[in-house]
Amino acid sequence: MMQSVAVIGAGAVGLSAAVNVQQALPGVKVTIIADKFDEDTTSWGAGGMFRLDLDYHPKEEHRRVRSWATDSWNFYSNLAHSDQTEASGMSFVAGTLLYNVPKEHSYSVMSDLTFDFQMLNQDQLKKLNPRVSHKYGYSFSTLLTHTGTYLKWLMKQFLDLGGSVQCRTLSNISELQDDFDVVVNCCGLNAAQLCQDRHIYPVMGHLLKVKAPWIKKFFWSEEFYMFPHNNYILLGGIREKDNWSTVPDPAIRETILSRGRNLFPHLKDAPIIGEWVGLRPGRPSIRLELELLRSENKRALPVVHNYGHAGDGITLSWGCGVEAARLVKQVVTAATSRL
Repeated sequence: MMQSVAVIGAGAVGLSAAVNVQQALPGVKVTIIADKFDEDTTSWGAGGMFRLDLDYHPKEEHRRVRSWATDSWNFYSNLAHSDQTEASGMSFVAGTLLYNVPKEHSYSVMSDLTFDFQMLNQDQLKKLNPRVSHKYGYSFSTLLTHTGTYLKWLMKQFLDLGGSVQCRTLSNISELQDDFDVVVNCCGLNAAQLCQDRHIYPVMGHLLKVKAPWIKKFFWSEEFYMFPHNNYILLGGIREKDNWSTVPDPAIRETILSRGRNLFPHLKDAPIIGEWVGLRPGRPSIRLELELLRSENKRALPVVHNYGHAGDGITLSWGCGVEAARLVKQVVTAATSRL
């Protein structure tokens, strides 16, 4: 009998997990179940720069996070060097990170993965931008994802591999117990309800889409960031924990603009052509583990939880999908061997 797997969530984390399950278990039927797709997901509006700061993850998780990042980097960079680069929205971009504290260890994963990672001295920082007052700078080339294009590409891969989709709102994971053999839970912020997870919280992000085709390099600091995408750039730098608002705030908009124009005066006349507010699913650590969901008079339902990626959703989604699929394969293989 064919095994069936449900994946909850259709953002980058859910789609990546679904495709990885299909690739790891070609004979398994995979269904994505979500109440939000495409531009309604948080992933759709994300900045999309591959950047991993280990300080955002507990020390005991650094080995796993490093592995997820490496798997993601290898997959994305292969796409960026293939004939799928345009269709998948993957490209490389160079730029600079700025801090007032040393971050060599925090960015050791980026140092290992990129070919040109280097620390900048004060003379180099001033030559880069005389308005910069930060003490530490790091330059490198990294991957940039046009997230809307990438989500469409991932969904096409999923459907081409025989996947199916249900637009449906769940109130409890146990609702899937009669119809699926395994569930991969990539529900993001909905974990508060679906899993009664009290550790999950929103991190509000606010981005401006600005027409400035002359900007070709990324810039990142804790107060402000700028990512170039074709003929426009994304401006941001807002991370407000426990803010549930998804309505653009004029005061925050002005804060982003003033920070950007202070560093890059030529942004003054660049028109705003879009605006986005989204809620990243924050958690003290990413939850990626297998749980047996038990209920009275029914078999235990294996659930692979995969959520809580906060601002690292794009960066870690593929690597986490690889591990989630590995856990699903363990469950399916064990079940098949008992038959």
